[in-house]
Amino acid sequence: MGVLALIVIFQPEIRRALEQLGRGSFLKRYTSNTYSKDEEKLIQSVSKAVQYMAKRRIGALIVFEKETGLQDYIETGIAMDSNISQELLINVFIPNTPLHDGAMIIQGTKIAAAASYLPLSDSPKISKSLGTRHRAAVGISEVSDAFTVIVSEETGDISVTFDGKLRRDISNEIFEELLAEHWFGTRFQKKGVK
Repeated sequence: MGVLALIVIFQPEIRRALEQLGRGSFLKRYTSNTYSKDEEKLIQSVSKAVQYMAKRRIGALIVFEKETGLQDYIETGIAMDSNISQELLINVFIPNTPLHDGAMIIQGTKIAAAASYLPLSDSPKISKSLGTRHRAAVGISEVSDAFTVIVSEETGDISVTFDGKLRRDISNEIFEELLAEHWFGTRFQKKGVK
Protein backbone atom coordinates (compact mmCIF):
# COMPACT_ATOMS: atom_id res chain seq x y z
CA MET A 1 0.00 0.00 0.00
CA GLY A 2 2.85 2.40 0.85
CA VAL A 3 4.59 1.78 -2.50
CA LEU A 4 1.36 2.52 -4.37
CA ALA A 5 0.93 5.76 -2.41
CA LEU A 6 4.49 6.83 -3.29
CA ILE A 7 3.89 6.07 -6.97
CA VAL A 8 0.70 8.15 -6.97
CA ILE A 9 2.32 11.05 -5.11
CA PHE A 10 5.45 11.15 -7.28
CA GLN A 11 3.80 10.20 -10.59
CA PRO A 12 4.80 13.40 -12.48
CA GLU A 13 8.43 13.11 -11.34
CA ILE A 14 8.56 9.39 -12.20
CA ARG A 15 7.07 10.05 -15.64
CA ARG A 16 9.58 12.85 -16.32
CA ALA A 17 12.52 10.64 -15.26
CA LEU A 18 11.30 7.80 -17.51
CA GLU A 19 10.89 10.22 -20.45
CA GLN A 20 14.44 11.49 -19.92
CA LEU A 21 15.75 7.95 -19.65
CA GLY A 22 13.95 7.04 -22.89
CA ARG A 23 15.44 10.03 -24.71
CA GLY A 24 18.89 9.31 -23.33
CA SER A 25 19.07 12.78 -21.79
CA PHE A 26 19.03 11.44 -18.23
CA LEU A 27 22.36 9.66 -18.59
CA LYS A 28 23.81 12.46 -20.71
CA ARG A 29 22.87 15.03 -18.10
CA TYR A 30 24.42 13.17 -15.19
CA THR A 31 27.49 11.67 -16.83
CA SER A 32 28.82 14.63 -18.78
CA ASN A 33 30.37 17.56 -16.96
CA THR A 34 32.40 19.13 -19.72
CA TYR A 35 31.55 21.05 -22.84
CA SER A 36 33.36 21.89 -26.04
CA LYS A 37 34.97 25.23 -26.90
CA ASP A 38 32.19 25.85 -29.43
CA GLU A 39 29.54 25.26 -26.75
CA GLU A 40 31.39 27.59 -24.36
CA LYS A 41 31.50 30.29 -27.05
CA LEU A 42 27.75 29.96 -27.67
CA ILE A 43 26.96 30.06 -23.94
CA GLN A 44 29.08 33.19 -23.55
CA SER A 45 27.47 34.86 -26.60
CA VAL A 46 24.00 34.31 -25.19
CA SER A 47 25.04 35.26 -21.66
CA LYS A 48 26.71 38.51 -22.73
CA ALA A 49 23.73 39.46 -24.90
CA VAL A 50 21.30 38.76 -22.07
CA GLN A 51 23.43 40.79 -19.62
CA TYR A 52 23.62 43.68 -22.09
CA MET A 53 19.84 43.69 -22.58
CA ALA A 54 19.16 43.34 -18.84
CA LYS A 55 21.39 46.33 -18.03
CA ARG A 56 19.51 48.46 -20.55
CA ARG A 57 16.06 46.99 -19.85
CA ILE A 58 15.61 45.69 -23.36
CA GLY A 59 12.84 43.09 -23.19
CA ALA A 60 13.64 39.69 -24.68
CA LEU A 61 12.24 36.17 -24.91
CA ILE A 62 14.55 33.42 -26.17
CA VAL A 63 13.39 29.80 -26.48
CA PHE A 64 15.81 26.87 -26.71
CA GLU A 65 14.27 23.84 -28.41
CA LYS A 66 15.17 20.53 -26.78
CA GLU A 67 13.56 17.15 -27.58
CA THR A 68 10.04 18.43 -28.27
CA GLY A 69 9.92 20.00 -31.73
CA LEU A 70 8.80 23.62 -31.96
CA GLN A 71 8.25 23.82 -35.72
CA ASP A 72 4.63 24.98 -35.37
CA TYR A 73 5.81 27.98 -33.32
CA ILE A 74 8.79 28.65 -35.58
CA GLU A 75 6.40 28.96 -38.53
CA THR A 76 4.50 31.77 -36.78
CA GLY A 77 7.61 33.96 -36.83
CA ILE A 78 10.16 35.21 -39.35
CA ALA A 79 12.57 32.48 -40.49
CA MET A 80 16.23 33.30 -39.82
CA ASP A 81 18.41 30.15 -39.95
CA SER A 82 21.28 32.27 -38.59
CA ASN A 83 24.41 31.63 -36.60
CA ILE A 84 24.21 32.78 -32.99
CA SER A 85 26.16 35.88 -32.05
CA GLN A 86 25.92 38.35 -29.22
CA GLU A 87 25.36 41.20 -31.68
CA LEU A 88 22.53 39.49 -33.56
CA LEU A 89 20.75 38.47 -30.35
CA ILE A 90 20.83 42.07 -29.13
CA ASN A 91 19.85 43.58 -32.48
CA VAL A 92 16.73 41.44 -32.82
CA PHE A 93 15.31 42.75 -29.53
CA ILE A 94 16.09 46.47 -29.95
CA PRO A 95 12.71 48.23 -29.45
CA ASN A 96 10.78 49.40 -32.51
CA THR A 97 12.57 47.06 -34.90
CA PRO A 98 10.55 44.60 -37.02
CA LEU A 99 11.57 41.48 -35.05
CA HIS A 100 11.55 42.71 -31.44
CA ASP A 101 8.03 41.53 -30.57
CA GLY A 102 7.54 37.84 -29.96
CA ALA A 103 10.02 35.08 -29.23
CA MET A 104 13.32 34.09 -30.77
CA ILE A 105 13.55 30.30 -31.16
CA ILE A 106 16.89 28.53 -31.20
CA GLN A 107 17.20 25.04 -32.71
CA GLY A 108 20.49 23.37 -31.90
CA THR A 109 23.11 26.06 -32.50
CA LYS A 110 21.11 28.20 -34.96
CA ILE A 111 18.54 30.95 -34.58
CA ALA A 112 15.58 29.38 -36.36
CA ALA A 113 13.14 32.30 -36.13
CA ALA A 114 12.29 35.58 -34.44
CA ALA A 115 8.98 37.34 -33.74
CA SER A 116 7.34 33.95 -33.09
CA TYR A 117 4.06 33.57 -31.21
CA LEU A 118 3.92 31.23 -28.21
CA PRO A 119 0.99 29.86 -26.19
CA LEU A 120 0.21 31.91 -23.08
CA SER A 121 -0.06 30.14 -19.74
CA ASP A 122 -3.27 30.64 -17.81
CA SER A 123 -1.72 29.38 -14.58
CA PRO A 124 -2.96 31.28 -11.52
CA LYS A 125 0.51 30.78 -9.98
CA ILE A 126 2.00 33.46 -12.26
CA SER A 127 2.14 36.83 -10.54
CA LYS A 128 -0.26 39.44 -11.91
CA SER A 129 2.71 41.83 -12.07
CA LEU A 130 4.29 39.76 -14.86
CA GLY A 131 3.49 40.45 -18.49
CA THR A 132 3.02 38.61 -21.74
CA ARG A 133 6.67 37.57 -22.15
CA HIS A 134 6.63 35.71 -18.84
CA ARG A 135 3.23 34.10 -19.56
CA ALA A 136 4.44 33.00 -23.00
CA ALA A 137 7.67 31.58 -21.54
CA VAL A 138 5.76 29.55 -18.96
CA GLY A 139 3.21 28.57 -21.63
CA ILE A 140 5.80 27.05 -23.99
CA SER A 141 7.47 25.24 -21.09
CA GLU A 142 4.09 23.74 -20.13
CA VAL A 143 3.54 22.22 -23.59
CA SER A 144 7.15 21.25 -24.38
CA ASP A 145 10.51 20.59 -22.75
CA ALA A 146 11.87 23.92 -24.03
CA PHE A 147 14.11 26.13 -21.90
CA THR A 148 13.35 29.84 -22.10
CA VAL A 149 15.11 33.03 -21.07
CA ILE A 150 13.21 36.22 -20.34
CA VAL A 151 14.61 39.72 -19.86
CA SER A 152 12.09 42.07 -18.29
CA GLU A 153 11.91 45.48 -19.92
CA GLU A 154 10.33 46.87 -16.73
CA THR A 155 12.98 45.72 -14.24
CA GLY A 156 15.88 44.31 -16.27
CA ASP A 157 15.54 41.06 -14.29
CA ILE A 158 16.56 37.80 -15.95
CA SER A 159 14.22 34.84 -15.52
CA VAL A 160 14.08 31.34 -16.99
CA THR A 161 11.41 28.70 -17.44
CA PHE A 162 11.60 24.93 -17.79
CA ASP A 163 9.25 22.10 -16.87
CA GLY A 164 6.39 24.60 -16.52
CA LYS A 165 8.21 26.45 -13.73
CA LEU A 166 9.41 30.06 -13.62
CA ARG A 167 12.63 31.07 -11.85
CA ARG A 168 12.74 34.84 -11.46
CA ASP A 169 15.54 37.33 -11.01
CA ILE A 170 18.47 34.93 -11.21
CA SER A 171 22.16 35.83 -11.16
CA ASN A 172 24.32 35.61 -14.26
CA GLU A 173 26.24 32.71 -12.72
CA ILE A 174 23.06 30.67 -12.16
CA PHE A 175 21.78 31.68 -15.60
CA GLU A 176 24.92 30.37 -17.33
CA GLU A 177 24.78 27.12 -15.38
CA LEU A 178 21.11 26.53 -16.22
CA LEU A 179 21.64 27.50 -19.86
CA ALA A 180 24.53 25.05 -20.25
CA GLU A 181 22.64 22.28 -18.48
CA HIS A 182 19.45 22.67 -20.51
CA TRP A 183 21.02 23.57 -23.87
CA PHE A 184 23.89 21.11 -23.95
CA GLY A 185 23.05 18.76 -21.07
CA THR A 186 26.23 19.70 -19.22
CA ARG A 187 27.24 21.53 -16.10
CA PHE A 188 28.92 24.84 -16.78
CA GLN A 189 32.47 24.67 -15.45
CA LYS A 190 34.33 27.89 -14.82
CA LYS A 191 36.09 29.41 -11.84
CA GLY A 192 33.83 29.24 -8.82
CA VAL A 193 30.94 27.46 -10.56
CA LYS A 194 30.45 23.77 -10.00
